[in-house]
Amino acid sequence: MPHAWPREDEKAVLSAKMKLKILACLLLLFVVSNVCAQESGIRAGVVKSFYQVAISPDGKQLAWVQPLYNPTSQSITGSGIFVQPSDASAPPKRISADASEEHLDENSIAWSPDCGSLAFLSNKGAPSQPQLYVADVKSGTALKLTSLVGDLSDPAWSPEGTSVAFLFIENAPRSAGPQMPMTEETGVVEGRVYEQRLAIVDVASGNVRQISPADMYVYEFNWSPDSKNFALIAAHGAGDSNWYVAQLYTLQANAAQLESVYRPSSSLQIADPRWSPDGKRIGFISGIMSDEGIIGGDIFVVPAAGGSAQDITPEIPASPSDLYWQRPDKITFAENIDGNAGVGEVDVPSGKVLQIWNGPESISTSYSGEPSISLAAGGATSAFIANSAAHASEIWVGPVGRWRQFTHDNDSLQPNWGAMKSVHWMNGSMRIQGWLMYPKDYDARQKYPMIVVPHGGPASEFRSAWPSDFFNTHELSAHGYFVFYPNPRGSFGEAEAFAQGNIKDFGYGDFRDIMTGVDEVIRTLPVDKDRIGITGWSYGGYMTMWAVTQTHRFRAAVSGAGLANFQSYYGENDIDEWMIPYFGASVYDDPAIYARSSPITFIKNVKTPTLLLVGERDGECPAPQSREFWHALKTLGVKTQLVIYPGEGHSFLASDHRRDLMERTIAWFDRYLKAQ
Repeated sequence: MPHAWPREDEKAVLSAKMKLKILACLLLLFVVSNVCAQESGIRAGVVKSFYQVAISPDGKQLAWVQPLYNPTSQSITGSGIFVQPSDASAPPKRISADASEEHLDENSIAWSPDCGSLAFLSNKGAPSQPQLYVADVKSGTALKLTSLVGDLSDPAWSPEGTSVAFLFIENAPRSAGPQMPMTEETGVVEGRVYEQRLAIVDVASGNVRQISPADMYVYEFNWSPDSKNFALIAAHGAGDSNWYVAQLYTLQANAAQLESVYRPSSSLQIADPRWSPDGKRIGFISGIMSDEGIIGGDIFVVPAAGGSAQDITPEIPASPSDLYWQRPDKITFAENIDGNAGVGEVDVPSGKVLQIWNGPESISTSYSGEPSISLAAGGATSAFIANSAAHASEIWVGPVGRWRQFTHDNDSLQPNWGAMKSVHWMNGSMRIQGWLMYPKDYDARQKYPMIVVPHGGPASEFRSAWPSDFFNTHELSAHGYFVFYPNPRGSFGEAEAFAQGNIKDFGYGDFRDIMTGVDEVIRTLPVDKDRIGITGWSYGGYMTMWAVTQTHRFRAAVSGAGLANFQSYYGENDIDEWMIPYFGASVYDDPAIYARSSPITFIKNVKTPTLLLVGERDGECPAPQSREFWHALKTLGVKTQLVIYPGEGHSFLASDHRRDLMERTIAWFDRYLKAQ
């Protein structure tokens, strides 16, 4: 099930594509979120965000994307690309299709192999239509390469440096991705499928070719070292749903014939294809993943010509999320590990894993927030964006595991919420991890209410992170609450078996993990057991609905984009393929397994006042699910309220809706947990 976008432990999730139209919305939200945050006392000052960072292949330069801020109007006017020597020996300079224009949105940077050029997307001359540009880094001169209509993303240079590949959805009616507002359905619903194809543009001539088959949706790609082939993750059919059944293929750059290399089992997904430096093998990550772009699993290696795939990290007590070949026999990878982000290495022949670093923060190369780093050729140096609950985002650079802070734009900012600490507890023989945020101005002599926040996914992980303004539950700490963020079975951060621990068991083992964690917090800290609430978004919204049907311990609940009835949900949502790996069959083949985990099955147990919040055009957790739960509670006489936000998808883009969502959430909990 989709996670909240963005989750508290991550920034907005766009599968690391940095979609330009959505980024433009985020830039507007960035301004308003900081204004609203200051007005509500959540935090002071303007947070400077970094949307992407990339180190040059020789390790001597950094490029990054950040908001363009107008100090006179105190507003964000666009996004800009900047380049600076990695030793900071010279000041940063802007790279742009038109550096005199401050209202451009420019992003999706990619270094050329010779480190002399940057490929990027810019909306110069067409606010809603990005095009691909290449700029000479030394002179700053930019060349427009494309004049296309549709959605462009993920530019990547060929290793020999003469062309740039990118993903392209021709005439796309909306931004790609299931988190975006769905197209309104009227008339005959069965319509055209817009496939995302792999395209190549020749830098010298500007000639563009779409090279992947017209009936395949390409999610990710990677050039072979000789620039003659690609590794692709692709599937037939609509992109939002069929990522869950995608396969690994190879494709010749000068041919349109796909060759199947690896087909995962029906219960697992694949991501992050990477060609080995000698061109003989392809590495990728495979595991159970509930959301496109939220990656976790084991690292596999398969011969590029096809054959048996080998899991080279079986039973690793972590969830690798991104991989990088250093040599034909060594892979460096980023990972979720025990609630932290980490970096490790694996010896390919032996499978020996070396843990290089892990820490209580979030590290990423893009606004997606998934653990990743940008590595120079040979892996001698690297860069990433880091943030934690105690420190807003900054760029770090240096040898792996020995990084130094490169930017200091947010050093003066202080969080206006309490400390966030990692906690562990036992549920039987199973060790569970989570995070506990203390109330602002915590006083151990007082007793406090607590809000439990199950995360989305369910395949994801809470980490310590500076929040965004969408469903920012850190605000609850500023209002005098403990905030408990558990990572129960089904989460990333432990072995793959742990991530698969809730298959055919939604609401049972994972819910017990959460409740034993609640008991442990109450036992060890001054939490008032009679003033506990629960809230979450997406799978967290489902767990909120589930919780109030299973126990009366929660005195108030707020379900965001929840899921009331898996049986009706199966036919309503836009990504139904995600459910089969978790339930083992479709709802038409085994309706009982879906009913067993549906909150509506136990609806008459509910006594908890419950607020329900959802986007009108949510394709992942459609509004009828929240309405069904609200209708039942209203009929049964339980205090409830339903708010459907017009035009919104699974993630909210409008700043006033984001602000209203949190104001309603805090007011609901204050009413039922603080009122005398």
